[in-house]
Amino acid sequence: MSRSLPRLAFALLLAGGGSAWGAETFRVEGLPRDDSLTIRETPDAGAPALGQIPVGRRVLGFGCTNETPSGLTWCRVKFDRTLGWARRRYLTPD
Repeated sequence: MSRSLPRLAFALLLAGGGSAWGAETFRVEGLPRDDSLTIRETPDAGAPALGQIPVGRRVLGFGCTNETPSGLTWCRVKFDRTLGWARRRYLTPD
């Protein structure tokens, strides 16, 4: 049972439940002031957009990867109730 608890906690976190345990806080920067960062379904610029994060807003990050089709670094993020992927280039540790 002790092995299944971390898996359950991670699944709840990804589903939007539970706490921000293990999450890192980022702020969206590096874009024009009136622009926003797109949250995507998968770590790929061609993936469907799930939402937008305005410049200056905070997001929770759950790990980053550059093992993507483009080789660019993407982070798993949650903003409000939207969970998806955003480019690491525009996320500054807060």
